[in-house]
Amino acid sequence: MAAGRSLPSSLVVPDVGIVGVALVLSLWLVPEGTDVLEGDRVVELLGGGVTIDLEAPVTGRLVRCFVDEDDAVAPGTVLAEFLPAPEQD
Repeated sequence: MAAGRSLPSSLVVPDVGIVGVALVLSLWLVPEGTDVLEGDRVVELLGGGVTIDLEAPVTGRLVRCFVDEDDAVAPGTVLAEFLPAPEQD
């Protein structure tokens, strides 16, 4: 791997403990190409009347969304890919 290059980081639907209820990707809070800080809210899921916000796993850029709004998702589904920001010395 070249110096200064980081591997992409995936945002995955966690097991939220809601059994028998479909989860739906309700809203992308940031579009592809947006720079984010680790912990920024980036996507909203809905399931059984509950809203679940998922956060950016790294500081960097949201480079690809794999799931569209209103699509059903399940635990383990990869929602997006982030390219981590270069390490600052």
